[in-house]
Amino acid sequence: MAYRILVADDDPHIREIICFALEKAGMTALPARDGAETLRQFGLGAPDLVVLDVGMPEMDGLEVCRRIRKTSEVPVLFLSARDEEIDRVIGLEIGGDDYVTKPFSPRELVARVNAILKRVQTRPAPGPAPLSHGALALDPDAHAATFRAEPIALTAIEFAILRTLITRPGQVFSRTQILDAAYGGVIHVADRTIDSHVRNIRAKLAAAGCDSVIDTVHGVGFRIGRCRAEP
Repeated sequence: MAYRILVADDDPHIREIICFALEKAGMTALPARDGAETLRQFGLGAPDLVVLDVGMPEMDGLEVCRRIRKTSEVPVLFLSARDEEIDRVIGLEIGGDDYVTKPFSPRELVARVNAILKRVQTRPAPGPAPLSHGALALDPDAHAATFRAEPIALTAIEFAILRTLITRPGQVFSRTQILDAAYGGVIHVADRTIDSHVRNIRAKLAAAGCDSVIDTVHGVGFRIGRCRAEP
Protein backbone atom coordinates (compact mmCIF):
# COMPACT_ATOMS: atom_id res chain seq x y z
CA MET A 1 0.00 0.00 0.00
CA ALA A 2 1.34 3.43 -0.97
CA TYR A 3 2.26 5.83 1.82
CA ARG A 4 -0.22 8.68 2.26
CA ILE A 5 1.52 12.06 2.62
CA LEU A 6 -0.42 15.16 3.64
CA VAL A 7 1.16 18.20 1.92
CA ALA A 8 0.26 21.59 3.43
CA ASP A 9 1.50 24.77 1.73
CA ASP A 10 -0.37 27.96 0.81
CA ASP A 11 1.71 28.37 -2.38
CA PRO A 12 -0.07 26.33 -5.10
CA HIS A 13 3.10 26.07 -7.21
CA ILE A 14 5.18 24.62 -4.37
CA ARG A 15 2.29 22.37 -3.36
CA GLU A 16 2.03 21.03 -6.91
CA ILE A 17 5.78 20.40 -7.16
CA ILE A 18 5.83 18.46 -3.87
CA CYS A 19 2.77 16.40 -4.72
CA PHE A 20 4.15 15.56 -8.18
CA ALA A 21 7.51 14.47 -6.72
CA LEU A 22 5.88 12.30 -4.04
CA GLU A 23 3.49 10.66 -6.49
CA LYS A 24 6.34 10.01 -8.92
CA ALA A 25 8.05 8.20 -6.02
CA GLY A 26 4.99 5.96 -5.60
CA MET A 27 3.27 7.76 -2.74
CA THR A 28 -0.22 9.24 -2.47
CA ALA A 29 -0.16 13.02 -1.95
CA LEU A 30 -3.02 14.75 -0.12
CA PRO A 31 -2.82 18.53 -0.74
CA ALA A 32 -4.00 21.16 1.75
CA ARG A 33 -4.03 24.94 1.16
CA ASP A 34 -3.88 26.20 4.74
CA GLY A 35 -3.78 25.17 8.38
CA ALA A 36 -7.52 24.69 8.77
CA GLU A 37 -7.75 22.47 5.71
CA THR A 38 -4.72 20.51 6.96
CA LEU A 39 -6.48 19.68 10.22
CA ARG A 40 -9.67 18.74 8.36
CA GLN A 41 -7.74 16.43 6.04
CA PHE A 42 -5.91 14.94 9.00
CA GLY A 43 -9.18 14.28 10.79
CA LEU A 44 -10.53 12.32 7.82
CA GLY A 45 -7.81 9.71 8.22
CA ALA A 46 -4.34 10.01 9.68
CA PRO A 47 -1.68 10.09 6.93
CA ASP A 48 1.69 8.36 7.23
CA LEU A 49 3.54 11.70 7.27
CA VAL A 50 2.77 15.44 7.10
CA VAL A 51 4.81 17.91 5.04
CA LEU A 52 3.98 21.19 6.76
CA ASP A 53 4.83 24.72 5.65
CA VAL A 54 5.71 26.89 8.63
CA GLY A 55 4.67 30.21 7.05
CA MET A 56 1.01 29.62 6.21
CA PRO A 57 -1.35 32.55 6.95
CA GLU A 58 -3.97 32.59 9.73
CA MET A 59 -2.88 29.27 11.28
CA ASP A 60 0.82 28.64 10.71
CA GLY A 61 2.53 25.28 10.50
CA LEU A 62 3.83 25.42 14.07
CA GLU A 63 0.31 25.78 15.47
CA VAL A 64 -0.94 22.99 13.20
CA CYS A 65 1.82 20.73 14.53
CA ARG A 66 0.97 21.59 18.14
CA ARG A 67 -2.66 20.57 17.53
CA ILE A 68 -1.67 17.36 15.74
CA ARG A 69 0.68 16.44 18.58
CA LYS A 70 -2.21 16.54 21.06
CA THR A 71 -3.56 13.31 19.56
CA SER A 72 -0.91 11.84 17.24
CA GLU A 73 2.80 11.13 16.86
CA VAL A 74 2.61 11.06 13.05
CA PRO A 75 5.94 12.22 11.55
CA VAL A 76 6.08 15.89 10.56
CA LEU A 77 8.55 17.44 8.09
CA PHE A 78 8.57 21.24 8.26
CA LEU A 79 9.12 23.54 5.26
CA SER A 80 10.23 27.13 5.77
CA ALA A 81 11.49 30.08 3.75
CA ARG A 82 13.63 31.06 6.77
CA ASP A 83 16.96 29.36 7.42
CA GLU A 84 17.50 30.47 10.99
CA GLU A 85 18.53 28.21 13.85
CA ILE A 86 15.78 29.44 16.17
CA ASP A 87 13.11 28.38 13.65
CA ARG A 88 14.63 24.92 13.38
CA VAL A 89 14.86 24.60 17.15
CA ILE A 90 11.24 25.63 17.67
CA GLY A 91 10.05 23.24 14.98
CA LEU A 92 11.92 20.32 16.52
CA GLU A 93 10.93 21.23 20.07
CA ILE A 94 7.21 21.09 19.30
CA GLY A 95 7.53 17.66 17.74
CA GLY A 96 8.85 18.03 14.19
CA ASP A 97 10.99 15.22 12.80
CA ASP A 98 12.89 17.17 10.15
CA TYR A 99 13.17 20.66 8.66
CA VAL A 100 13.75 21.65 5.03
CA THR A 101 14.49 25.21 3.92
CA LYS A 102 13.07 26.74 0.75
CA PRO A 103 14.10 26.69 -2.01
CA PHE A 104 14.64 22.95 -1.94
CA SER A 105 15.28 20.10 -4.32
CA PRO A 106 12.18 17.89 -4.80
CA ARG A 107 14.52 14.89 -4.93
CA GLU A 108 16.04 15.80 -1.56
CA LEU A 109 12.60 16.32 -0.03
CA VAL A 110 11.46 12.87 -1.22
CA ALA A 111 14.69 11.39 0.17
CA ARG A 112 14.04 12.98 3.56
CA VAL A 113 10.43 11.75 3.54
CA ASN A 114 11.64 8.22 2.77
CA ALA A 115 14.26 8.45 5.51
CA ILE A 116 11.67 9.46 8.11
CA LEU A 117 9.25 6.73 7.01
CA LYS A 118 12.04 4.17 7.17
CA ARG A 119 12.89 5.17 10.74
CA VAL A 120 9.26 4.98 11.79
CA GLN A 121 8.55 1.65 10.10
CA THR A 122 11.77 -0.13 11.02
CA ARG A 123 11.52 -2.10 14.22
CA PRO A 124 14.42 -3.74 16.04
CA ALA A 125 14.62 -7.52 16.24
CA PRO A 126 12.59 -9.04 19.12
CA GLY A 127 14.49 -9.08 22.39
CA PRO A 128 14.06 -11.17 25.52
CA ALA A 129 12.73 -8.27 27.58
CA PRO A 130 12.12 -4.50 27.52
CA LEU A 131 15.01 -2.21 28.42
CA SER A 132 14.81 -0.59 31.82
CA HIS A 133 16.77 1.89 33.92
CA GLY A 134 15.45 3.17 37.21
CA ALA A 135 11.72 3.71 36.80
CA LEU A 136 12.04 4.12 33.02
CA ALA A 137 11.21 1.20 30.72
CA LEU A 138 11.41 0.93 26.94
CA ASP A 139 9.81 -1.81 24.87
CA PRO A 140 11.56 -1.77 21.44
CA ASP A 141 9.12 -4.26 19.90
CA ALA A 142 6.08 -2.18 20.84
CA HIS A 143 8.02 1.10 20.46
CA ALA A 144 6.58 2.09 23.84
CA ALA A 145 8.04 3.97 26.80
CA THR A 146 6.78 4.06 30.38
CA PHE A 147 7.84 5.77 33.59
CA ARG A 148 6.53 4.17 36.77
CA ALA A 149 4.30 2.09 34.47
CA GLU A 150 2.71 5.25 33.04
CA PRO A 151 2.97 5.61 29.23
CA ILE A 152 5.16 8.39 27.82
CA ALA A 153 4.39 9.61 24.28
CA LEU A 154 7.69 9.84 22.39
CA THR A 155 8.39 10.57 18.76
CA ALA A 156 10.45 8.05 16.78
CA ILE A 157 13.59 10.18 17.18
CA GLU A 158 13.08 10.70 20.91
CA PHE A 159 12.58 6.97 21.42
CA ALA A 160 15.74 6.19 19.42
CA ILE A 161 17.76 8.65 21.52
CA LEU A 162 16.57 7.18 24.81
CA ARG A 163 17.16 3.65 23.56
CA THR A 164 20.72 4.57 22.59
CA LEU A 165 21.45 6.03 26.03
CA ILE A 166 19.74 3.33 28.08
CA THR A 167 21.58 0.46 26.41
CA ARG A 168 24.87 1.73 27.88
CA PRO A 169 23.98 3.50 31.13
CA GLY A 170 27.55 4.37 32.09
CA GLN A 171 28.64 5.76 28.73
CA VAL A 172 28.71 9.41 27.72
CA PHE A 173 27.60 9.85 24.08
CA SER A 174 28.64 12.78 21.92
CA ARG A 175 25.99 14.60 19.91
CA THR A 176 27.37 13.04 16.74
CA GLN A 177 27.10 9.52 18.16
CA ILE A 178 23.50 10.10 19.25
CA LEU A 179 22.52 11.65 15.94
CA ASP A 180 24.08 8.76 14.01
CA ALA A 181 22.15 6.26 16.13
CA ALA A 182 18.86 8.17 15.98
CA TYR A 183 18.92 9.20 12.32
CA GLY A 184 20.77 6.18 11.00
CA GLY A 185 23.25 8.38 9.15
CA VAL A 186 20.84 8.75 6.22
CA ILE A 187 20.54 12.54 6.30
CA HIS A 188 22.70 15.43 7.45
CA VAL A 189 21.47 17.47 10.40
CA ALA A 190 23.23 19.93 12.67
CA ASP A 191 24.79 18.59 15.86
CA ARG A 192 22.74 21.04 17.93
CA THR A 193 19.57 19.36 16.72
CA ILE A 194 20.09 16.82 19.50
CA ASP A 195 19.70 19.55 22.14
CA SER A 196 16.14 20.22 21.01
CA HIS A 197 15.22 16.55 21.22
CA VAL A 198 16.86 16.21 24.63
CA ARG A 199 14.83 19.17 25.92
CA ASN A 200 11.66 17.51 24.64
CA ILE A 201 12.51 14.22 26.34
CA ARG A 202 13.33 15.94 29.62
CA ALA A 203 10.09 17.93 29.55
CA LYS A 204 7.96 14.85 28.89
CA LEU A 205 9.65 12.80 31.63
CA ALA A 206 9.59 15.72 34.08
CA ALA A 207 5.84 16.01 33.53
CA ALA A 208 5.60 12.33 34.51
CA GLY A 209 7.59 12.94 37.70
CA CYS A 210 11.12 11.99 36.62
CA ASP A 211 13.80 14.14 38.23
CA SER A 212 16.70 13.22 35.94
CA VAL A 213 16.31 11.31 32.68
CA ILE A 214 19.31 12.66 30.72
CA ASP A 215 22.44 14.17 32.25
CA THR A 216 24.60 16.69 30.41
CA VAL A 217 28.37 16.13 30.61
CA HIS A 218 29.65 19.56 29.62
CA GLY A 219 32.06 19.57 26.74
CA VAL A 220 31.40 15.91 25.98
CA GLY A 221 27.74 15.02 25.48
CA PHE A 222 24.93 13.19 27.27
CA ARG A 223 24.29 10.05 29.30
CA ILE A 224 21.21 8.45 30.80
CA GLY A 225 20.30 9.90 34.20
CA ARG A 226 18.97 8.23 37.34
CA CYS A 227 15.43 8.00 35.94
CA ARG A 228 13.95 8.01 39.41
CA ALA A 229 10.73 9.50 40.64
CA GLU A 230 10.86 12.95 42.20
CA PRO A 231 10.64 12.84 46.01
